Amino acid sequence: MTLVDQLGTVHTFAKTPKRIVSLVPSQTELLYDLGLESQIVGVTKFCVHPYHLKATKTKVGGTKKVHFEKIRLLEPDIVICNKEENTKEIVEKLSEICPVWVTDISTINDNFQMISDFGKMFNRRVEARKWSDKMVFSLANFRLFIQDKPFRKVAYFIWKNPYMVAGSDNYIEELLQLNHFENVFASIPRYPEVTIDKLIESNPELVLLSSEPYPFKKEDGYELQPDLSTTQIIMVDGEMFSWYGTRLLKALEYFKMLHSNLN
Repeated sequence: MTLVDQLGTVHTFAKTPKRIVSLVPSQTELLYDLGLESQIVGVTKFCVHPYHLKATKTKVGGTKKVHFEKIRLLEPDIVICNKEENTKEIVEKLSEICPVWVTDISTINDNFQMISDFGKMFNRRVEARKWSDKMVFSLANFRLFIQDKPFRKVAYFIWKNPYMVAGSDNYIEELLQLNHFENVFASIPRYPEVTIDKLIESNPELVLLSSEPYPFKKEDGYELQPDLSTTQIIMVDGEMFSWYGTRLLKALEYFKMLHSNLN
């Protein structure tokens, strides 16, 4: 079986990989939803869905710092990484242990491709198709829901001290567009640092404070409000905007609720 990952790396497998280490929380959730719980042998400390995996699987570090020796001792057939979540150095070092499959998700289509790839690689084609079909249906339903909603200028915050926001060329931006949210920092790639002056100048109608990777609280919104007197500041579930895989299905329902809370 020969497959190509989303970085263009060609992988040839003599048999279906059975022992999986996942270094990306959202992809761990996807593997579980594809019925691969028994094959997952290692996860990160951030792999919290489903929650019981933290107790039943070996934790091998985080997404940026991993315990290579722990991973080696697990004798994995494959390690699942992501271009944004894991560093090139981590991928290269893990490649000395076993094949490393790297995903690269910036669009919803990329997400569907990943699910299809996992279905082929782990012999879960039927399960992958079922999840994809459910998401295609829910996306069509959401697009009907959103079509009459107004477009709003937004800033999506991911970090504090310094303030950082979602720019362009990432999955968050794709989901902002899906929601008719016009990202005021879309002209800047990736995740730029921004000042309060820059924020005021961009004049967003909405500021979305994400629950991850920085866990924004209401108090953080109160700090910003004096500088943004006409802006609505909302706390949002960061997993719904940044986790790919099967999480998209829950995200689409969450987005409907979010729009009902907008002024």
